[in-house]
Amino acid sequence: MRVAVLAFGSRGDTQPCVALGAGLAARGHQVTVVAAARYGGLVEEAGLGSAPISVDPLKIVESEEGQAWLRSGPAGFVRGFRRIVEPLAERLVAEVDAACSGADLVLSPALGGFGHHFSERYGMPYALLHFQPSEPTGAFPNPLVPLRTLGRAGNRASYALVEGVSWLLLGRMVNRVRGRVLALGPMRGSPFRQARAGRVPVLCGVSPSVVARPVDWPGYVHLTGFWPLERAWAPAPELAAFLDAGPPPVYVGFGSMVPADPGAMAETVVAALRRAGVRGVLQGMPYGGAEDMFVTGDADHGWLFPRMAAVVHHGGAGTTGSGLRAGVPGVVCPFFSDQPFWGARVALLGAGTAPLPVRKVTVEALAGRVAQAVRDGRMRAAAARLGERLRAEDGVGRACEALGV
Repeated sequence: MRVAVLAFGSRGDTQPCVALGAGLAARGHQVTVVAAARYGGLVEEAGLGSAPISVDPLKIVESEEGQAWLRSGPAGFVRGFRRIVEPLAERLVAEVDAACSGADLVLSPALGGFGHHFSERYGMPYALLHFQPSEPTGAFPNPLVPLRTLGRAGNRASYALVEGVSWLLLGRMVNRVRGRVLALGPMRGSPFRQARAGRVPVLCGVSPSVVARPVDWPGYVHLTGFWPLERAWAPAPELAAFLDAGPPPVYVGFGSMVPADPGAMAETVVAALRRAGVRGVLQGMPYGGAEDMFVTGDADHGWLFPRMAAVVHHGGAGTTGSGLRAGVPGVVCPFFSDQPFWGARVALLGAGTAPLPVRKVTVEALAGRVAQAVRDGRMRAAAARLGERLRAEDGVGRACEALGV
């Protein structure tokens, strides 16, 4: 079977898709991963077909306009999506269409309704990929709503609200592109509603040990476990030497999130780590390095995190999963979107400190969280136990089984 996996977004979105694709390929399927060109090497390293798209989401979010967009809140994010992405949308859809035209199955994120469009155009089935628990439930609010609970009725209503606002702001753009590029008529209702009406399978790449499966989810929604990508990755000799030269350091990195003043944030982080009495590995920060601080570029979290005393990060779904699988305590400094949800979840599991929103990061506050993560024996034990359970799971295998392949 020919499978097209649509991996839009940052590395944290792309890497689980590559892992899932590798699992499907191991079962004899021909897999093509559609992702930004910068991730082509990651796709090819896994032995999968690569269909690079020229629209690079990371380049967009790293721009000044993109960063303002990310900080604009849920409604502002969706409005900015239309303003920033629509000029690129026709080219993006045309490139993805070319990659999907010969597929027997399309695996796609929900936003934008790509799976639905190609199923309608070519007749192949599709399934949805969720990296956070986004199916309506009364158990907790939509992960984009930064509240612990609204009551069962309010929790369920939050999903309708987020999806309704998204479609209200994006629907016209989606229908314009459907007509211009795919020669399809306008959709009658949102893709979220149509997917549920058709009982389209949903693969949620989250562990039930991290988010218990809500009892009110329908049977076609599968909570599979995380989709980690196993890689034969070797660190730079300088990084390996730094790790060998002293006790396990603390990792600090915010992925594709960029603080308002990156230089000031780097200075705050270094001062906080020193006040907590720990060495640091800083990823993607504008800091020159020092004997007790090592600055690195891209590094494989699956290799790096188990060698850390704690991990400080933005709370993206992929980074959170990697941190929890490593079995070391986490300090989540959320920026926006689903990141507060993951920060609260890590704390609730006892595998990390209370989240520290990035806007509240000070030397004192971050040093206190780091010291707690490194020295709290109960927290370290809880993180280690959870990591052991997560490493024993086969999320990719369960996802493949849910697809019946």
